[in-house]
Amino acid sequence: MNLPSKPVMSTMLKVRDLKKSYGAIQAVGGVSFEVMEGEIFGVIGPNGSGKTTLFNSMLGQITPDSGQIELKGQDVTKLGPLELNHLGVGRTFQTLQVFGKMSVRDNLIVAAQEHQGSMISRIFAPSDSGLGPKADELIDLFNMRHVADKKAGELSYGQQKLVDIAMAFMSKPDLVLLDEPCAGVNPSLVGGISRLLKELNRKNGGSFVVIEHNMDFVMDLCHRVMVMVEGKVLAIGTPEDIRSNRQVLDAYLGN
Repeated sequence: MNLPSKPVMSTMLKVRDLKKSYGAIQAVGGVSFEVMEGEIFGVIGPNGSGKTTLFNSMLGQITPDSGQIELKGQDVTKLGPLELNHLGVGRTFQTLQVFGKMSVRDNLIVAAQEHQGSMISRIFAPSDSGLGPKADELIDLFNMRHVADKKAGELSYGQQKLVDIAMAFMSKPDLVLLDEPCAGVNPSLVGGISRLLKELNRKNGGSFVVIEHNMDFVMDLCHRVMVMVEGKVLAIGTPEDIRSNRQVLDAYLGN
């Protein structure tokens, strides 16, 4: 009896031989990798390894010198952040991007309003652009109901970080790039952020690319991890593969 074939996972993001130099310094030197649909993909490496330059290239904030970036098979190498956002790419920043004088709920609504059709359709839409139910869904998922009507600027740093992450998911993106989601967060909240991201991945099926210095967080969260050193890919594999890779241990983990 013939067994059913395994479903083929589609590629969400493909980076091919990406290079970026600043004068004589090659920040990214021929990086290639793929992120599959529904995958949580981690990027780690010591300071100066090229992670930020790679991330900014994928986000359209800088243009690489050569190479190609594809999103769902479409060449997006030269597209800017707004164009990528409209194609389904969300992101968080290392520094908070919340509107401190607005409520948590309004922060979420504003984050997604530009995706709600034309200007005319938004003019005649409800005051919350019809985004209230989606905002409330994320507020409940992030356990922020008790602060939903508070000004974001009145919350603790960790709570603001949660608001910032929730904002990135308001437009239901296909791909979310998370830039150090645990930076500055109380260690007691790190496990909660990991659980939230796993739940969002399970519920929405989107792909995540995560840059983070917290190794325990990355190894717990990600399906696969890429290690960068001096602008190049040192290794790509499961967390178990990376933990046991002697080159990684020598070059990055210091064991």
